[in-house]
Amino acid sequence: MDLDFDRCYRAVSSRDSRFDGQFVTAVRSTGIYCRPSCPAITPKPRNVTFLPTAAAAQHAGFRACRRCLPDAAPGSPEWNVRSDLAARAMRLIRDGAVERGGVAGLSESLGYSTRQLTRTLTTELGAGPLALARAHRAHTARTLIETTAMPMGDIAFAAGFASIRQFNDTVREVFAATPSELRTAAARRGAPAPSGAAGTVSLRLPYRPPLDRAWLAWFLSAHAVPGLEHWADGAYRRTLRLPHGPGTTVVRFDGTYALATLTLHDMRDLATAVSRLRHLLDLDADPEAVDGALRADPILAPAVAAAPGVRVPGCVDGDELLLRTMIGQQVSVGAAATHTARLVAALGEPVTTVGDTHLTHLFPDAATIAERGREVLTGPAARVNAVVGVAAALADGSLTLHAGRTPTELRSDLLSHRGIGPWTADYVTMRALPDPDVLLDTDLVAVRGAGLIDLDLSDSGRWSPWRSYVSMHLWRVALAARETPFLTPDQEDHP
Repeated sequence: MDLDFDRCYRAVSSRDSRFDGQFVTAVRSTGIYCRPSCPAITPKPRNVTFLPTAAAAQHAGFRACRRCLPDAAPGSPEWNVRSDLAARAMRLIRDGAVERGGVAGLSESLGYSTRQLTRTLTTELGAGPLALARAHRAHTARTLIETTAMPMGDIAFAAGFASIRQFNDTVREVFAATPSELRTAAARRGAPAPSGAAGTVSLRLPYRPPLDRAWLAWFLSAHAVPGLEHWADGAYRRTLRLPHGPGTTVVRFDGTYALATLTLHDMRDLATAVSRLRHLLDLDADPEAVDGALRADPILAPAVAAAPGVRVPGCVDGDELLLRTMIGQQVSVGAAATHTARLVAALGEPVTTVGDTHLTHLFPDAATIAERGREVLTGPAARVNAVVGVAAALADGSLTLHAGRTPTELRSDLLSHRGIGPWTADYVTMRALPDPDVLLDTDLVAVRGAGLIDLDLSDSGRWSPWRSYVSMHLWRVALAARETPFLTPDQEDHP
């Protein structure tokens, strides 16, 4: 990544939190690295090096600042805007790909040799895949140490370390403290109290403000599928299919964080669950950059001013997103939820959620839908056959949806399957990768929104690379004209 020294130093001097997660400041005189907004005294220019990732700083021998916790900053929006090899690898590493399949599995998913992948990541990000995954494990370990009462040995393996010794050595090296010292320090500074229930973790997920909570509230509540998801009292609940077992989450927002409570069958899935929640809520976006670019269009500017910080909702499972989208083709949002709820109740794996009767099942996996989907799905035979056919392709691996795909390749693969047209391919590409630059210019609601503000969609290049956000604004304009009851932040808390 091209890190201009003067620009980075100005951000550090002004403690500009918008740059948190986009680079770290490594201070040679102290051996510490910080996020740009660290409240400590600004170091002298001659003592500073700017690095693209926490992993690069750790690889160079720097340890994390205990004051600003740079490893807990929002993720870099670069990984969503860019679609090159380094960015796609980072998205998969955040999802736990190295812990599950090693560097060889990561390389295979991306279609490159291990040597070429390592060379590219080291050149671009200052660290290879193992170092990047190690930094990811260290952050997961610190989260579990500070927010749970789990024994340290259990934390070591849940975070992905091969041994307790490796866990202890890494924590001391990265944070200049033992695991026990981190837990004690967290209690002193008032970190969230450890959750009482086994397998439950409460976290604060940071994001860059502003964030349009009303838009996310409407989107999540309108598309919620009974049994799988629920929206009430300003909280979004849903079940999660994770690599090592099921999970559930409850998410609320305050003015600074998304507050998430995760209940997991296996704590090894913590980092993956957090990554997928951040993806779902688009928490790594840079709204100042997006809104600033879109406000430059005088016709679009009023819509942007009316809803600063609009996010593009992603997903927690690419297969689920595609199949739900296909089930919902040519029917209303409400009808799609009804059809999907019937499928979830009939074929989904039951889950037990103590004290919550709204979450009952996981979304069925692709193999189950391929085998039994025709028993449950209703509607035109062509659509049922298309859904079952795509489920079979997902089950046998001939179609793959993961965050390491390029938009062009994924869209082409989707269009090669019967029953998937341009709108579905664009919509799934936008939300599954995520891709910030998809204009849904064939979407009837988006076209209606454009007509309401007299916006010409034929020359969309001027909005690149933020055309997905234009799509959200156009949806919002059209829905507001229908007097759709958007929830205000106060109404979210007191419906």
